Amino acid sequence: MTSATVASTALGVADREAARAPRRPRTGSSRLLRPLLNPPAALGAVLLLAWWAITRAGLIPPVFLPSPGDVARRLVLAFTQGGLAGYTWVTLREALLGCLAAAALSLPLAWTLYHSRRFSRAVLPYVAASQAVPAIAIAPLLVVWIGYGTVPTVVLCVLMVFFPITVTVLLGLRGLDADVIDAARLDGAHGLSMLIYLELPMALPSILSGLRTGFTLSVTGAVIGEMTMGGEGLGMVLASQRQTVDTTGLFSTIVVLCVIATTIHWVLHELERRSRVVASMRGRRAT
Repeated sequence: MTSATVASTALGVADREAARAPRRPRTGSSRLLRPLLNPPAALGAVLLLAWWAITRAGLIPPVFLPSPGDVARRLVLAFTQGGLAGYTWVTLREALLGCLAAAALSLPLAWTLYHSRRFSRAVLPYVAASQAVPAIAIAPLLVVWIGYGTVPTVVLCVLMVFFPITVTVLLGLRGLDADVIDAARLDGAHGLSMLIYLELPMALPSILSGLRTGFTLSVTGAVIGEMTMGGEGLGMVLASQRQTVDTTGLFSTIVVLCVIATTIHWVLHELERRSRVVASMRGRRAT
């Protein structure tokens, strides 16, 4: 046996012993530093530090780029005295209604497109063409047809969210395991029973993925609708701050929108991740 072989064998034994050895408990400092080692958190900290350094050095006038401290103070003041929480709830409600209404239309359509190739060839090009017109161009028509306020804003959200949810769910249905579907058919599953007990649970990750994309777009649609068609949400706040050149206020409102979108995206992503595990286990049981 050569020395290299002996060394490699010793290293392998040492690695196995280290793997079997109990892990030492994390110290308090390591637990505190763990969130900072998260890539998104670390990148956010770097960007925030760069933002603070630029404003601190006076490289950009505050009218163009306010400091993070000024934005934070404006946020606290807006939530405690400016009623920003109420405006945020209005925008959230419009986005939620628009996303749910779009999902109520998209899910049956995606299921029909999946099961009928002729219907898919006839309808899918028109569904795709609905995204060719920008939302900002549709808003004036909605004002003429419906008027101002919450209803046209919700309709605009539906128009923006409808296509992404439909396509995502359709791709998820088309990606179902053919062996599992065939086995279920041999066991007598068909129609509604196939949908409830197999197709819907296995396509749940794709449904949540479509909702994740759709809700983010729905928040954007709600803001655009409020800025162009009137409302009482964050879009109206942004329009007012734009007219008064309130850069600090604009940044604080944008921060709120980013927090909303990021939080919803993270929650739905976690649900989607867990649903994929459940769907894979269900598929293994079916086979």
